[in-house]
Amino acid sequence: MVLSKTASQSDVSIHSTFASRYVRDSLPRFKMPENSIPKEAAYQIINDELMLDGNPRLNLASFVTTWMEPECDKLIMAAINKNYVDMDEYPVTTELQNRCVNMIAHLFNAPLGDGEAAVGVGTVGSSEAIMLAGLAFKRKWQNKMKLLGKPYDKPNIVTGANVQVCWEKFARYFEVELKEVKLRDGYYVMDPEKAAEMVDENTICVAAILGSTLNGEFEDVKRLNDLLVEKNKETGWDTPIHVDAASGGFIAPFLYPELEWDFRLPLVKSINVSGHKYGLVYAGIGWAIWRNKEDLPDELIFHINYLGADQPTFTLNFSKGSSQVIAQYYQLIRLGSEGYRNIMENCQENAMVLKEGLERTGRFNIVSKDNGVPLVAFSLKDHSRHNEFEISETLRRFGWIVPAYTMPPDAQHVTVLRVVIREDFSRTLAERLVMDIEKVMRELDTLPSRVTEKLTTTTTIAVENHHHHHHPAVVKKTAIEVQREITDTWKKFVAEKKKTNGVC
Repeated sequence: MVLSKTASQSDVSIHSTFASRYVRDSLPRFKMPENSIPKEAAYQIINDELMLDGNPRLNLASFVTTWMEPECDKLIMAAINKNYVDMDEYPVTTELQNRCVNMIAHLFNAPLGDGEAAVGVGTVGSSEAIMLAGLAFKRKWQNKMKLLGKPYDKPNIVTGANVQVCWEKFARYFEVELKEVKLRDGYYVMDPEKAAEMVDENTICVAAILGSTLNGEFEDVKRLNDLLVEKNKETGWDTPIHVDAASGGFIAPFLYPELEWDFRLPLVKSINVSGHKYGLVYAGIGWAIWRNKEDLPDELIFHINYLGADQPTFTLNFSKGSSQVIAQYYQLIRLGSEGYRNIMENCQENAMVLKEGLERTGRFNIVSKDNGVPLVAFSLKDHSRHNEFEISETLRRFGWIVPAYTMPPDAQHVTVLRVVIREDFSRTLAERLVMDIEKVMRELDTLPSRVTEKLTTTTTIAVENHHHHHHPAVVKKTAIEVQREITDTWKKFVAEKKKTNGVC
């Protein structure tokens, strides 16, 4: 009798991956496997699991670019094996980075002479750029205090409570006190008047945000500059400004060219911007630009020669890919000012389409401003039955990833949804999103509330002595108290499910 071979004994190369044993085995999760598997099987199994990820194009939580032209994709793949730090081996890539730094510095109106090179560096994102800028401010302040014979062990930095988490990381990692200007209802950015009041002799800089993560609003850098100029005259200090333009740096020059927020203001000494946001490059590129050489202490710059030539370096990491630098240069020369302006105008117009569609439903308050980063932040008018977290969760069934989150102190009782309008978010998608939000609201209206069933608007105080036959006393809660309870409950629910709030 002829016995057929089992699958494990046969030549795997003649089988489809789905006819092999590899789809029957669980993938390793903690330890590297002992044996190899065919490349086709490895690819298929990983690719299949990745199908469960969300669609990046429908991820409306993120500011990060999710689409580039095929020609740029080819350049990225061609440079995927180039280590950017090998400047002597890849001199053209280094030259492209220098060109990007110069172009961006001129975009930000750096005071450069004819033929003068700008001072800046490419980073893996705005977080690294902010760390580098912060270190430069800290070192300059320390050197100044040493010369004055004053203590230099308690530096602080003034920001709004709306800053991205990277500022908190900088403060904690590099031992700088973070002094935050609290927010308030209806005002969700740093108040320049309060920021100037918080500045003291130990303030290494004030950080202003050009495009708040929470609602896209630009902070008033011009007003902050004017206030600090006056305070510096009165006190003899020289407190500078850093502008975190991670989101707005590639928007303001094209949509609001007359807005003074950059190196046109004398106290702005450094600016960071994310190339992978509205610089229109895939994740992994940011830029730190300084006003001039004096604003970047030379002692922070390292010089190495073991890669073939003397190379200055000022980064937190060392090795990194060249692809994103090349992609940034592609976008700058491919689009030019005209192309960037057209894209930013399209984004702004599509944000208005979404905003007007939400307003027509009559169900939402718009929290974002018309001027700023093209996004729409909105909250429910009526929280008596449902809240923003339920809307966010239900929208995922339609494929949309729309984050819900609470505002920072002292506006933490306010919960909002936020839709970021990127280059690849068309008017058709904006109209479709409004339709799906309307469907979600109709569906939620037919369901019992999951939160307000537990959090009623009254609290019954039980009477322990049943012999008195008193009716239970009812204490009315204000709308704000109910909203705060609902927000606290959903924050606990989200934490338990280990979900992120999508603010990035």
